Amino acid sequence: MEKYAWKATIKDGCLEEYKKRHNEIWPELVKILKEAGICNYTIWNVDNELFGYYECEKGTKFATETQANSKIVDKWNEFMKDVMVMETDPITGAQPLLTKVFELD
Repeated sequence: MEKYAWKATIKDGCLEEYKKRHNEIWPELVKILKEAGICNYTIWNVDNELFGYYECEKGTKFATETQANSKIVDKWNEFMKDVMVMETDPITGAQPLLTKVFELD
């Protein structure tokens, strides 16, 4: 199973709102993520830095393409712009994939 890791930044003073929005995640967004083959999705923070990780049952290419073609994902990204700064890959429209440097099996 392919793995995907990304990073972003929460705007100053917006951590609690960021958490609140994820605690109230839209069911239609969850549906799209599952259709994309995304599972074991976790997001951590250190201060204003975010680190996200998920596994792709159908591969990272399928996961990023499914998200890039989703109006729901676009709507969510627009909804989150006031609380976070997230770079996107111009080709995939997803967060830039972090490069793995170590893995312990």
